[in-house]
Amino acid sequence: MRQPSRTRPRRNVFGWGWESERATAAEQDLLRQVLGRLLGAALPAPRPCPRIEELQLPQPRVPIPAVLAPCATAEPAERALRAYGRSYRDIVRASRGEFPNPPDFVACPRDEHELRRVLEWCAGVGVVAIPYGGGSSVVGGVEPPPRDACRGAVSIDLAAFDSVLDIDLVSRAARIQGGIFGPELEHQLRHHGLTLRHFPQSFACSTLGGWLATRSGGHYATRWTHIDDAVESLRVVTPAGIVETRRLPASGAGPSPDRLFLGSEGVLGIIVEAWMRLQSRPRWRTTTSIRFADFGSGAEAVRSIAQAHFLPANCRLLDGREAALAGAGSGNEAVLLLGFESADHPPAAEMERCLDIARAFGGQTSSDAARIRSDTGEGATDAAAEAWRHAFLRMPYLRDAMVAMRCLAETFETAVTWDRFPAFHAGVLAATERALRATCGAGIVTVRFTHVYPDGPALYYTVLAPTRPGAELDHWAAVKAAASEAVLGLGGTITHHHAIGRDHRAWYDRQRPALFAASLRAMKRTLDPAGILNPGVLVDP
Repeated sequence: MRQPSRTRPRRNVFGWGWESERATAAEQDLLRQVLGRLLGAALPAPRPCPRIEELQLPQPRVPIPAVLAPCATAEPAERALRAYGRSYRDIVRASRGEFPNPPDFVACPRDEHELRRVLEWCAGVGVVAIPYGGGSSVVGGVEPPPRDACRGAVSIDLAAFDSVLDIDLVSRAARIQGGIFGPELEHQLRHHGLTLRHFPQSFACSTLGGWLATRSGGHYATRWTHIDDAVESLRVVTPAGIVETRRLPASGAGPSPDRLFLGSEGVLGIIVEAWMRLQSRPRWRTTTSIRFADFGSGAEAVRSIAQAHFLPANCRLLDGREAALAGAGSGNEAVLLLGFESADHPPAAEMERCLDIARAFGGQTSSDAARIRSDTGEGATDAAAEAWRHAFLRMPYLRDAMVAMRCLAETFETAVTWDRFPAFHAGVLAATERALRATCGAGIVTVRFTHVYPDGPALYYTVLAPTRPGAELDHWAAVKAAASEAVLGLGGTITHHHAIGRDHRAWYDRQRPALFAASLRAMKRTLDPAGILNPGVLVDP
């Protein structure tokens, strides 16, 4: 049931997402005022980005071979677009017009046959192949390796793999191509009354294959937190051949082959199709905000809700600064955004019980906290929750504006068990704030829970600080290192859902067991004998 692709907006070479969604002048003016108050320092007016025509890209080291000419391009704009992901470090370099290491050309295979031809050519001549979906990586996951470390690099864009191929209405699953973007995926499922219901912050400008390759975290704050939970089977093109796993609801047959490729970040193969579990579209929602005197009290309430086995779709706890920055609070109290949704029944009872738990820890709620909103739009919405949702969706675009104002705007995320949470959070906060004072002279750190589990929370930290012209990347590196050392040293994971890429590699090497690393290298040699796929990410070639 392949359907024709829809025209996508124009992607922004110098920043996040789509050019048409860049921060407006009004948003930039308000952002300067807010950041000025938070940081206690006036920020300069945003500097303009260069124009595409002004970019000076190095000449390709390898020409497009005749066998790939029908599906490849070396246009400067296409090479520049895929030179970086969209992390703070990437945006700084792009906004300076620095593109010293773009891919030599971009391959856009139109089908699996052409994709295999691209990989065969790369393996035959020893050129690096980098799978590319939406390019929204914030950890250096799609950037070519250093120029002196390889003969050449090709970015493989999966944009043509963009359809829902088959739907099993009985089992409620669909076979979907890996290059499909989030909005198009939901569009193709909508008229069946179904949804994948996976909404990462990058939803509009990222792909199913990217979600699978990075073990993306999505909409649900509990239960189905990662894309892993929705996978029935995968089809993967590797340099050594095709791997297609059996479609099953569950299996106890040895280590899972699906798990091998989930989180593999393009180093073992390219995910071209997946059978994904679907859900009926929600018909009822209820959302509210609950205020706590401090973050610790809110955390205790969240732990009790998680351990009582309630499964809210939204259970995000914001500290005071995070709430104020999003317009969801005064800044003097922590705010819990709690929400339930259902396709089967109005979830009023679940919400009421969780409100009782929250009140036992000092949570303050409004009188209409449990109002139900139907899919027809009837019913009340919570103002704080709506403010946070808007800020959440706009934040990556506003981050680009912060970079233009010479503001360090970085995030890092992790997870830790509840027993270690208080000491962990205090230690990470202290280490990051010390690094900010030492490098930038000032700055703030905010935090929120993005996902919660019965045995621990996933924490998401935002770092904001003024930087000096030319020192942005040095400041970023110092703060990143201090935060990452604290996270690992205090028992957390180097990433909960952002992936490893190149930016987290040093800490990932220390987190994983040595024998597992050796096993991963052995699998790499089997599936990618020439070591062409994304070398340096997860493992060395």
